[in-house]
Amino acid sequence: MSDITIVGLGPGSPAQISMGALHALREADHIYFRTKVHPVIPWLIEELGLSPADYTTFDSIYETAKSFDQVYQEIVGILTAKVKEGGTVTYAVPGHPAVAETTVTQLLEWAKATGKNVELVPSMSCVDAVCASLGVDPTMGLVVGDAFELEALSLGKPLLLTQVYNRLIASDVKLKLMEQLDDEHPVTVIRAAGVPGEEKMATIPLYQLDTLTWIDHLTSVYVPAQANGIEATPRQEPKECLYSLDPLVEVMQRLRAPGGCPWDQVQTHESLRRYLVEETYEVLEAIDNADWEHVKEELGDVLLQVIFHAEIAAENQRFDINDVIAAVTEKLIRRHPHVFGTVNVKSAAEVSYNWEKIKERERELLGEEYKSILDGVPKGLPALTRAEKIQAKAAKVGFQWEDIAGAMDKVLEELQELQEAWKQKEQTAIHSELGDLLFALVNVARYLDVDPEMALREATDRFIARFHYIEKTAAKQGRDLADMNLEEMDELWNAAKKRL
Repeated sequence: MSDITIVGLGPGSPAQISMGALHALREADHIYFRTKVHPVIPWLIEELGLSPADYTTFDSIYETAKSFDQVYQEIVGILTAKVKEGGTVTYAVPGHPAVAETTVTQLLEWAKATGKNVELVPSMSCVDAVCASLGVDPTMGLVVGDAFELEALSLGKPLLLTQVYNRLIASDVKLKLMEQLDDEHPVTVIRAAGVPGEEKMATIPLYQLDTLTWIDHLTSVYVPAQANGIEATPRQEPKECLYSLDPLVEVMQRLRAPGGCPWDQVQTHESLRRYLVEETYEVLEAIDNADWEHVKEELGDVLLQVIFHAEIAAENQRFDINDVIAAVTEKLIRRHPHVFGTVNVKSAAEVSYNWEKIKERERELLGEEYKSILDGVPKGLPALTRAEKIQAKAAKVGFQWEDIAGAMDKVLEELQELQEAWKQKEQTAIHSELGDLLFALVNVARYLDVDPEMALREATDRFIARFHYIEKTAAKQGRDLADMNLEEMDELWNAAKKRL
């Protein structure tokens, strides 16, 4: 009789577990499951009639340990201690016990050193299931690797990486592969291979590897061999930042943690929306005033909002600040092939054209399809900015005047229609015609290459400055604005226009 019997549970479907494995589990006095987070476990508990007293799982170790190495050491320590006490152990692991199971490797080494007996009872491995779902013959040169062991990768043959447990590990895999492969090299991500109703598969460009939200502990990644003679595009890595974001992230974590700040603890993505907008406008105001010390401060406040949102997302296991930084870094590299790749451009207009084409291709690769050329402009933008962007999109297919004269005439036409609505005292029509007039003025601004949002902001600031002049001048004269008529105030207004 073996001191340790290690049983494979298959990739996840009851059909993938062997008869030998089922027999060994039925004969066991007590079963140690490496993890209960496996699709076959609920079926197995019911099939074998197991009660909580009949088995032990090590999931609690995964929750408390600081590293996978510590997890493996603690599991092996518990199992070997049981054997040292004179008992026998039945240890069940996902897949095949001899494939990608570090605890099994360590148990075999321990048994060899101590003279103990170990029996492996196989079931189908995740590699078998993945190859079946992909239609890949592993004897044709397939290299199988572990997502945790990426130091030496040879990409001359097809590669299958197992144990891509989450998006963070997927990000590490992506960055390692991109050292040798083009960003758009196709990879196939497969989850729960062979498990009916659970299997998911997607072939995507390498740069999107960590964007799939359904990556979990049942996920593997298949990387086709790089074509002969094709080398990865030379890339320039971003310079290392002088200061880390870690201290700021740690402060936010402290504020959100028990014993932290009650206000920070109750905030959500939704409750913080207004503050992100407010902080952004405060940056714009500081820039308008050329107050660079204030710009520095307000940019810090915007960064704080980014950290705040990232921390809330991390708490909900969606993403963290590292994912945010990685995503925007990769996007910048991807959308600037004229800087980080081999594309040549001659003008800013070509850069803008290429940028839109790249974005369009990204949407196609993600399966996103715009029903209209006007799609993709956020409704939450300031109204003038949104109008300008909508007009610019329509103009790309030729829906615009030949020159600014047509746009100017449209303003006069809309003004006349507004006047007619006003004369008729039709409030609904007034509302509509005023909107049309504003929309037409935005179009004129577009022809003149003027940002309508900034132009209106600056006009409002000028009004404020001139009105302040009227107030101050009236006060010096010992007069109250409420006692002045419009002609008198208009005289001061004209003086303000000359002086300011």
